[in-house]
Amino acid sequence: MSEPINIDIWSDIACPWCYIGKRNLEKGLAATAGDDDAPKVKVTFHSFELSPDTPVDFDGDEVDFLAGHKGMPREQVEQMLAHVTNVASGAGLEYRFDLLQHTNTVKAHELLHFAKEKGLQHEMEEKLMSAYFTEGRHVGRIDDLAALAEEVGLDAAEARSALETEAYLDAVRADQAQARAYGINGVPFFVIDGQYGVSGAQPPEAFENVIRDVWAQKKTAVS
Repeated sequence: MSEPINIDIWSDIACPWCYIGKRNLEKGLAATAGDDDAPKVKVTFHSFELSPDTPVDFDGDEVDFLAGHKGMPREQVEQMLAHVTNVASGAGLEYRFDLLQHTNTVKAHELLHFAKEKGLQHEMEEKLMSAYFTEGRHVGRIDDLAALAEEVGLDAAEARSALETEAYLDAVRADQAQARAYGINGVPFFVIDGQYGVSGAQPPEAFENVIRDVWAQKKTAVS
């Protein structure tokens, strides 16, 4: 039996293309699951902060943030967000930039490592991205994050303690150091079986193809 394909994803829960890329990967995996020799896959999320200098409570909306952060005119930012919203819709996601509460994401990344240790990283990743992009919930404050943790089945008090003590901050920093070692400077970035790098929110078919190719190579290697 071949070992599973490892898919390591560097992403930020505040990255709109990361949520789209996640959904497209899931669709690609669902398509390969119907193969006669369906690939076995293990997906792991890794931390990447797009804007580590962002305050926890940003005074303004997403247009304000991007206009200031990227130095773009507001009208251009609004057009860009409209485009992303349209692409997200095609992936089955209803982005609500009008509700979005921009924040620092380091605590969310710490929470993801806590959830990973408890076997609920995928559920926590989905909950955080959904809360941020579609529900307009705050994902930067410890109280809010503990509540979100509880919603996926984690112990809220234990999650709160982990965040208050920065128990998983070193794990976040290790992910970021690995990203630098790989030369990753934008997300989402998918490392497939440690040998193929896929950048950006590729369509489901692209993920289908590379997963089938890698699986075929693994089967050949063990035969």
